[in-house]
Amino acid sequence: MLVDSDVLIWHLRGLARATQRLDQLPHLTISAITWLELLQGMRSRAELEAVQKSLTMRKTERLPVTPAITLRATALMESLTLSHGLGMGDALIAATALEHDLPLLTANFKHFIPVEGLSVERFDPTQNAQV
Repeated sequence: MLVDSDVLIWHLRGLARATQRLDQLPHLTISAITWLELLQGMRSRAELEAVQKSLTMRKTERLPVTPAITLRATALMESLTLSHGLGMGDALIAATALEHDLPLLTANFKHFIPVEGLSVERFDPTQNAQV
């Protein structure tokens, strides 16, 4: 399972449902783009170190952007940017999931649903946790 940035952000903000979902994964897999998006949102060195520690504890694997991922992301943007507003980051994340044959866990379901062949698990941060 490839985990999108938004799910990690919900986890880092303390949303129990996000943490519970991540706890169900044997290890965390993210794209290099997800890592860059997390870095972009950092506000301090302490926050950066806390996130790094959390990712290490979860045995996080960061999948790099490869030439094949770049080509696939380019094709996705050519076919979906005008019609569905697919952005560069989401195209690279979707291409990473497709290239590695991984389902994608995301709260931004609408961004990824038009991507043909991509298996998407919707994370809904507004849904009440089931007891």
